[in-house]
Amino acid sequence: MAGLNLRFTDEELDALRDRAAAEGRSMQAFAHDAVMAAINEHSRLFNEAADHVLKASAELNRRLA
Repeated sequence: MAGLNLRFTDEELDALRDRAAAEGRSMQAFAHDAVMAAINEHSRLFNEAADHVLKASAELNRRLA
């Protein structure tokens, strides 16, 4: 499995450590899941926007076809 090194300020690292500890998880697991959640949310928002554009322009697209 590939790895990634991340740089944090002391304050950011403290916040990460505290939040991971509060959830009873390792900092690595917490950071991994946070990144994956951000990726998934971005994909979801993109798909919602694409669906909206397709629905909004469906009639126009039908007339232009």
